[in-house]
Amino acid sequence: MSGPDLAVLGGLSAFDAIAFAVFVAAWVSYTWVADTSRLAERSVTRRMNKFRRDWSRSILTREVRIADTAMVSNFLSGISLFASTAILIVGGLVALLGAGEQAIRAMDALAFVPDTPLGVWELKVLLLIAIFIYAFFKFAWAFRLSNYASILVGAGPLVTGAWTAAAETHAERIARMMTLVAHHTNRGLRAYFFALAALAWFLHPAALIVATALVIRVLYRREFRSRALATLTDPLPPSPSVTNSSG
Repeated sequence: MSGPDLAVLGGLSAFDAIAFAVFVAAWVSYTWVADTSRLAERSVTRRMNKFRRDWSRSILTREVRIADTAMVSNFLSGISLFASTAILIVGGLVALLGAGEQAIRAMDALAFVPDTPLGVWELKVLLLIAIFIYAFFKFAWAFRLSNYASILVGAGPLVTGAWTAAAETHAERIARMMTLVAHHTNRGLRAYFFALAALAWFLHPAALIVATALVIRVLYRREFRSRALATLTDPLPPSPSVTNSSG
């Protein structure tokens, strides 16, 4: 590989190895922060759990639940779209493995892209394949959980009088199932973001580090500093009063 003298391990430069390690460490660390740490309790995903519980309780008070089942169906359609897209991307990347030499020649035309051995190119493609396979499994499981959630919605007892312990238990089951759907969907979407960062590795290992940092920044801002989170947590101003007929 052109440029400064760097230790090479099986064709992979030391800079490439460092960039890959930074990428993996950043993904694992952010996942822990966003899903497991104390800070996760302040995320938009966790704040939505309360509204999922409120929704699950209100479901049991409605005899006709067409609107509720329609909302679950919306989850299913969105998740299936991402799962199908992940499989199509995997197929395209597998085809790209067979055209590595042509792709490397095309990349060599870019002055700022260092020379890349075929083995290193294939490793970068395999990384993307692994990411989208992971995303597919997350979306596929979320799709199945959405089906379970729709069954729980349909099987819920109708509460017409006092709220019972059995109704509370079933409402909690619905809420937890929907939370699991959101959890796995969120991890699948996160994989898409990190796949975009991994694409930068084809240009330069430094580009991978920079792109990873940008992805972390975008994810953190949307999860912990977004206007969506502010809408869920900040006190909202009272609705404008309706002007009465007397003026």
